[in-house]
Amino acid sequence: MIRSHVLICGGTGCTSSGSMNVKAKLEEELAAKGLSGEIKVVQTGCFGLCALGPVMIVYPEGTFYSHVTPEDVPEIVEEHLLKGRVVTRLEYKEGAEVTQPGENVSLNDTEFYKSQLRVALRNCGVINPENIDEYIARDGYMALGKVLTEMTPDDVIQVLLDSGLRGRGGAGFPTGLKWKFAKGYENDQKYVCCNADEGDPGAFMDRSVLEGDPHAVLEAMTIAGYTIGSSQGYIYVRAEYPIAVKRLQIAIDQAHEYGLLGDNILGTGFKFDIGLRLGAGAFVCGEETALMTSIEGNRGEPRPRPPFPAEKGLFQKPSILNNVETWANIPQIILKGADWFASMGTEKSKGTKVFALGGKIKHTGLVEIPMGTPLRQVIEEIGGGIPNGKKFKAAQTGGPSGGCIPASLIDTPLDYESMAAIGSIVGSGGLIVMDEDNCMVDIAKFFLKFTVDESCGKCTPCRIGTKRLLEILEKITSGKGTLEDIDKLEELCNYIKANALCGLGQTAPNPVLSTLRYFRDEYIAHVVEKRCPAGVCKDLLKFVVDKEKCIGCGLCMRNCPASAISKTDYVAPGHKLPSVEIDPDKCVKCGVCMGNCKFKAISKQ
Repeated sequence: MIRSHVLICGGTGCTSSGSMNVKAKLEEELAAKGLSGEIKVVQTGCFGLCALGPVMIVYPEGTFYSHVTPEDVPEIVEEHLLKGRVVTRLEYKEGAEVTQPGENVSLNDTEFYKSQLRVALRNCGVINPENIDEYIARDGYMALGKVLTEMTPDDVIQVLLDSGLRGRGGAGFPTGLKWKFAKGYENDQKYVCCNADEGDPGAFMDRSVLEGDPHAVLEAMTIAGYTIGSSQGYIYVRAEYPIAVKRLQIAIDQAHEYGLLGDNILGTGFKFDIGLRLGAGAFVCGEETALMTSIEGNRGEPRPRPPFPAEKGLFQKPSILNNVETWANIPQIILKGADWFASMGTEKSKGTKVFALGGKIKHTGLVEIPMGTPLRQVIEEIGGGIPNGKKFKAAQTGGPSGGCIPASLIDTPLDYESMAAIGSIVGSGGLIVMDEDNCMVDIAKFFLKFTVDESCGKCTPCRIGTKRLLEILEKITSGKGTLEDIDKLEELCNYIKANALCGLGQTAPNPVLSTLRYFRDEYIAHVVEKRCPAGVCKDLLKFVVDKEKCIGCGLCMRNCPASAISKTDYVAPGHKLPSVEIDPDKCVKCGVCMGNCKFKAISKQ
């Protein structure tokens, strides 16, 4: 008889930290203690708190262990699983109120989880994603059964329209409207597509859903097939997601075995199948027409619109495309109703949104919150604030297509309208936090370099225009920029936005425009004062010695890789040895000297 379940995160983050080694050691120890029949070990998807991985939860107590290593396992088995005593040194309780040592605390009481509302992520970290029975036990495929036996296609579309669900891939187009358009075009074949390409730097929302709850996507796509009159679906997933690809294939095979994919689904006569197509990681294939072109076996390039995919999409047939998070919401909307979903979020941005929280933040991880939650709450409460006593400077939302939100706007609600009003976007959900040590000109250059590398080159504004933008930014960060260059940046940004063929080119200038809007003083400092206020841009950086603080220990001199540091004749009052100085012509600006100085006598300017 099973008396306890041990859930171990099997998402990419924890797997890379060694969670599968922890699982193997746990199974070994349980077998050695004769507990294999009493304790069930379950490999799950992502719990969300990636910064604490590998993570483990023991039920029924609900004890959350963090940073677990194989060496910790014997103690957990002996003390907790055998004797019932929590291993407090490994237990995560941050932000929760604890009245007695060793008292079990609900994860929902911690700062990271208590403000979250899990819809798309409801099964991630809860079930074994490779076991269809566990998905079914959590009402899996109930929505599909309801749709096929109780609802017409028009009923399904109306529920989605009433729910207010908008595409979570970045554009925020109403999902029900997209399906309605595709249903309206008659054709011998239609297609249902899932965008699991997820190319934004720092984004891992879709990957986590696919790794933790793949059947939710399959169920939703099958519902879409019934609704628009399609018999074939494709999931376009990047090949760099091996765990997601593996679990998707397992889920597809299991759904076939249970009669939930293929011919005569649930005995209703409805036919629908899903195939996987692996992408090579081209960012432009996040654009729907480029993605469909890639599925067809051609080079991933966008097509002019109209016609839109709802009329002529994959193989020139009527098609719909939604991203992973959008699909993950649909079964719950069907089961719980449009009003339930619409009750969350704001008037125009309904439901929840998943964000991949990364950068200069204490709790990196996966967060799902109601639309309209203030950025401050995400950073200071859920994220635990900025580490090392640094100040929050900006947050980049929407990846290379988004913008930077300054500290002065930290109370901005995270929803479609509020983000657009300040020159950013919600995007697919990447949220990168920056502190005072980040240079915003360099950040704009980083994202623009990414866009230049990922441009398909089909249209001139994107192919040539983004390169010119990058050249100007490189000129500014190298200390050769002029005030006229700043004017050129703005003019060129606006031209590219107005004339590029697809969303990649049209949004590529956003990081530049938003940093110019909120951090123009940093651009001017680079151009006029020839300095980088954050001390990031190497060509504008110099290291100087405060001779009054320097005790002449020579540690910096011995560790300098360029032999750029030498002794002077000056001995500061109270010191016995002469101070040192740095030759700016020899200095390679590596920062080793400043890192080695225990007396903080070296600074960068």
